[in-house]
Amino acid sequence: MTDEELHRLLMGRPGSRQVLNTPALILDLAALKTNIARMAEFAATSGLALRPHVKTHKSPHIARLQIEAGAIGLCCAKIGEAEVMAEHGLTSGLHLTSPVVPLPALQRLVALNLRTEDLSCVVDHPANVEALGEAARASGRPLGVMIDIDPGIRRTGVGSPAAALRLLEAIRREPFLRFAGVQCYCGAQQHIESFAARRQAIVERNAFIAEIVETLATADARPSVITGGGTGTHRIDAELGLFTELQVGSYVFMDREYLDCDLAGDGGPSPFETSLMVDARVVSANSPGLVTVDAGFKAFSTDAGAPSVLAGAPKGSTYRFMGDEHGALLLPSGVNLPLSSLVTFGVPHCDPTVNLYDTYHVVEADTLCAMWPVAARGRSR
Repeated sequence: MTDEELHRLLMGRPGSRQVLNTPALILDLAALKTNIARMAEFAATSGLALRPHVKTHKSPHIARLQIEAGAIGLCCAKIGEAEVMAEHGLTSGLHLTSPVVPLPALQRLVALNLRTEDLSCVVDHPANVEALGEAARASGRPLGVMIDIDPGIRRTGVGSPAAALRLLEAIRREPFLRFAGVQCYCGAQQHIESFAARRQAIVERNAFIAEIVETLATADARPSVITGGGTGTHRIDAELGLFTELQVGSYVFMDREYLDCDLAGDGGPSPFETSLMVDARVVSANSPGLVTVDAGFKAFSTDAGAPSVLAGAPKGSTYRFMGDEHGALLLPSGVNLPLSSLVTFGVPHCDPTVNLYDTYHVVEADTLCAMWPVAARGRSR
């Protein structure tokens, strides 16, 4: 049965969260809206455009809330995500943050360009520029391209000012391509827990980005858009004043990786609230000090360690993976949990965790108020 079939009769019933089939992906609506409003206010106050990343939530519902709060568009990691957004009427300011290279992907990209406004993508190789130019010319509509800058991890992006200049020259040779700016996402720096250490790392990266920007300026191509940043560095990015827009994503949910970071630099609590959780139930309680819950590898991403225990278990309880379908909840000495107890977990890494689920169970307090599909789930190409 689908989530809709399982839970539609629970909609609007007080306490309905307590009787959901588990594991269930839970989204606290009030916390979500608070996070969206806080980041929108921060960007506006800082004079920065906001183009939040869809890869975090994969949801047209959440994307629409971000646009309504002032976002100028949306970042998408893959064309499939952008196609889903466009299918739901979010057609303005979409930006592809990963290179689009295979021929079938190029064909989909230019088709998407025909039915959206101000679509852009990144490039980091002259051969890709040529292929994009040919595809755009065949479609009859120009396409915006941004030069992707390698932040130092050699995943994608140009690695020197000279390489950026060669790429600019390649773009200028293509009449159906428009130079739209530069992108640099410093992903490796986002989760440095110390604010001071994170700031120093970003200062170093910004010097490199600025060198490329100035090199492009000497060729009469100073970028009007410098896009990047993230939840972990948004305050630092605003302070340093190089970026013109932020590609923040995880702020809407706040997973454990970001909650471990001092985001504001004051050592205090995060300026954003935990809105994304997974509810699970105790399905076995035969061992002293240990119960088994119905949420394992298929319920949480595993790249960032174990989920945290938020509610439903005593303080000091910890989670351990016990296989595809199960997890162990280790309890303080002398404590037991009865069968079917509901336990709420904080996710370690939100993006891949969301991609494991079909539906957000949207709650207000303890009431299921909506079910939003994870519409771009699995759209990895």
